[in-house]
Amino acid sequence: MDKFRMIFQFFQSNQESFMNGICGIMALASTQMYSAFDFNCPCLPHYNLAYGLGILLVPPFILFLLGFVLNNNISMLAEEWRRPQGQRGKDPAVLRYMFCSMAQRAMIAPAVWVSVTLLDGKCITCAFCTSVPVETLGNASHPHLSQGEIQQVLARIPCKDIYNGQQLIANEVAVRYLRCISQALGWCFVLLMTTLAFLVRSLRPCFSQAAFLKSRYWSHYIDIERKLFDETCAEHARSFAKVCIQQFFEGMSTDLVAARCHLPRKTPADAGEAAEKLLGITDQGTMNMALKSWHRCKPPLHLHPPVLPAGNGWAGEGKPLKHPSASQRETAAYYSWV
Repeated sequence: MDKFRMIFQFFQSNQESFMNGICGIMALASTQMYSAFDFNCPCLPHYNLAYGLGILLVPPFILFLLGFVLNNNISMLAEEWRRPQGQRGKDPAVLRYMFCSMAQRAMIAPAVWVSVTLLDGKCITCAFCTSVPVETLGNASHPHLSQGEIQQVLARIPCKDIYNGQQLIANEVAVRYLRCISQALGWCFVLLMTTLAFLVRSLRPCFSQAAFLKSRYWSHYIDIERKLFDETCAEHARSFAKVCIQQFFEGMSTDLVAARCHLPRKTPADAGEAAEKLLGITDQGTMNMALKSWHRCKPPLHLHPPVLPAGNGWAGEGKPLKHPSASQRETAAYYSWV
């Protein structure tokens, strides 16, 4: 249990680790789905190709879309792409980095499905059984069979129980021939995907390291900013609800006093604790306006140090402050950290 807890905590450490864990789970699920799938070739000349290629290509496409759906960054990418310009510009390099990162992770499960399918060989055997070279592997001079009848006999190669063309070509020979071709394609596909992953992961930072780091940093910043905004909104909603409920019960105090029920008096500190977290936003219209303003014109990514006015000029103009207060020290430390 401790190992599973450590793995779970690692997946929750950041967004990339979480999505890597999701992609790994989807890859394992794809292999389990294929092993549990009951493959039944129709063994008909006009349907074998569609069925075999459909099983080979349609589930990977579904898994690819599912990888995008399960990725939390897809909504963040769409929001960043469609939002108005406002006070903050949109960097196309950051959007491309986010999309490529999601696409790479979403391709893991489809690649595993295609690899397992090709290495197993059933789909290729079903799809291309009518293309077996009978002249090379079998008896092409078999009498009393037209070209259409030969195609019908070859289409039954994946169905050993109904195959009746042993005199034309042996079922084991045709299946082994097609399975060898499928496995060769499967290993070539695995080698190609591994090579592409190596090139993308290792060579891309070598050519544009500064641009890569910049895109990665601001991609992480957008994710963290969104989480902090959601947490701030949730905290404000909790404080807003707490104040509304307190005001409701205070409004009912007249009836309770009439019924000779004496309520305990709340201290001013407790009463103002939730009101402080409202930050001056105390009605629904103002909150809606703040949310629309955040979407339409996000603040620019430029932090200004606090200024202290003194009289008609600026505090400490040309002179350092001798006795900074505790709050000023905290603010200075905060901006130094950022």
